[in-house]
Amino acid sequence: MLDYMIYIITFTVGSILGLLYSYSKHGEPFVAVTKLNIPFMIVSIVGWFLGFNSGNVILSAIGFLLAGFVMGERPGYGRKETAIGLIVAIVAYVLLKWTV
Repeated sequence: MLDYMIYIITFTVGSILGLLYSYSKHGEPFVAVTKLNIPFMIVSIVGWFLGFNSGNVILSAIGFLLAGFVMGERPGYGRKETAIGLIVAIVAYVLLKWTV
């Protein structure tokens, strides 16, 4: 039970950090970004992969922190990166569990 609390807290902290970073970088209230942000996509893939596929509480917490950072950005930012990261992590999870 303590593991889930750690995951929720780190995800929330990551979301707040992502929101603060997004507001410090962009002053507009809402911008629908059409291009894919490659560094954030990599962070999202690594975060969701660690969150779902690592057996370690610390690595999972770091993964959820990274995933929350990308997912917690302002509206219009990070939605494509989060979706790609989540899909890649789920596919990797299924492949890893299916082969074992």
